[in-house]
Amino acid sequence: MLMAPKILECTLRDGSYVIDFQFSTAETFRIARRLDELGFPFIEAGHGIGLGASERGMGTAAATDEEYMIAASKAVTHGKWGMFCIPGIARLSDLDLALRYNMGFVRVGSDVSDVEETKPFIEKARGEGIFVFANLMKSYVSEPDYFSRQAAKCIEYGAQCIYIVDSAGGMLPADIGRYIDALRNLMPDVEIGFHGHNNLGMAVANALYCAEQGVTVVDTSLQGFGRSAGNTPTEHFVAALVRAGYQPPFDPIDVMQAGEELIRPLIRVAGCSSLDITAGLALFHSSYMKRVLATAKQHRVDPRRLILALCERDRVNAPIELIEQAAREVAAAHLPMSTLLSQQYFGEEQK
Repeated sequence: MLMAPKILECTLRDGSYVIDFQFSTAETFRIARRLDELGFPFIEAGHGIGLGASERGMGTAAATDEEYMIAASKAVTHGKWGMFCIPGIARLSDLDLALRYNMGFVRVGSDVSDVEETKPFIEKARGEGIFVFANLMKSYVSEPDYFSRQAAKCIEYGAQCIYIVDSAGGMLPADIGRYIDALRNLMPDVEIGFHGHNNLGMAVANALYCAEQGVTVVDTSLQGFGRSAGNTPTEHFVAALVRAGYQPPFDPIDVMQAGEELIRPLIRVAGCSSLDITAGLALFHSSYMKRVLATAKQHRVDPRRLILALCERDRVNAPIELIEQAAREVAAAHLPMSTLLSQQYFGEEQK
């Protein structure tokens, strides 16, 4: 049997976007306990945007960071529980609070060009014995060689695993392979993680490709519950691993049952959102979606065409001025408006 990658189960963190960050502490305890009993080694909880997000006005969660920490620390007794941390939203003091509840890992996130901001957080967490993942958001906006050099800085700071992050759900296996190769060419022994979204329906294929390439950790969520088109569904990935000859340490039926009981009742959206597909096509981060929808309405242009026009200019940031400029150009092209169903998008962690 082949060795399966470890799974970081992020239902309680990335999945919180779907419900406007309203997982209660009771739900956090129940879901984290179930995931821990199923054998998942890493269980991520808390506000979708990470530590400090509620206090920064980036969507008020149903509970405080500390309350989520208490719930997770009581629920997880076999694996490790952890939280997401974006410097500038999170503060170093947030890590002091986490230590009080024996947080097992932290995922420190930044854009690829901004990894220097992660240094004090990685150093502090590593110094306190917390396992550190460096999450290089929107990995695809940087060339693989530059990405790997920036990742090497995170390793120097003390990070123990580098994440390739398909924030827009638009990467293909060949794309991911270029980043894996670049990392290993520079750091042959580097531990690699993968966080994918499902905007183009490629999340499971991408995750399985990562398994074949020996990636150490792959993120999943029950029922694919997560921001935009969702994450790699845990149930799909576990089943795909078994079909591919791996031996994941989970019972696939028990994993499916957990998704049926705990998450499926929360799902209210069916079908494929063309906004999410467009985001994957354009490599557009959905945290900017509310700005785009508001501007598209103001200028009476199709938001999908606006996304495409915007991302021809910038796939990293989406300031209002740039969105306005793109909207005027779409309007000048006299492209017709179309009817589409849109869903609510929560969270604007991007600058």
